[in-house]
Amino acid sequence: MSDEAADTLNAVRDNGGKIVATGTTSIRTLETVGTKFGGDIRPDSGWTDIFIKPGYQWQVVDSFITNFHLPKSTLVMLVASFTGRDNILNAYQHAIEEKYRFFSFGDAMYIH
Repeated sequence: MSDEAADTLNAVRDNGGKIVATGTTSIRTLETVGTKFGGDIRPDSGWTDIFIKPGYQWQVVDSFITNFHLPKSTLVMLVASFTGRDNILNAYQHAIEEKYRFFSFGDAMYIH
C-alpha cells in the first residue's frame, strides 16, 4: 500500500465515504493492512496469509465488486463472510437459474 493510496483512502473515510474494493486481491490487501494496524489504513508492503472466512471482523472494506467464484472455493468463503452464508447461497442459486457465467471471465456482483 503506497503512501498515496493510504492518503486517498483515508481522505475518503474522513469525508464520510465508503471503501469499495474491486476484486478479492484488493480486498485481501486492504484487510491485511487494516488487521495489521487495528483498522487504520497505513502505507505498508509485504506478503499476506490472511484467510477471510465467516466470522472474520472486517476492518476496512465497506463493499466490493467481485465475480461469481467457483463453488466450494476459499473465495466463496470470503464473500460469505461479508454477506452471510444464506445470502450468498441464494445469490448463487439465482445466478445458476439465470445462467450467469462463473469464474474469472464471468459475471460480477456488487456486495454491500
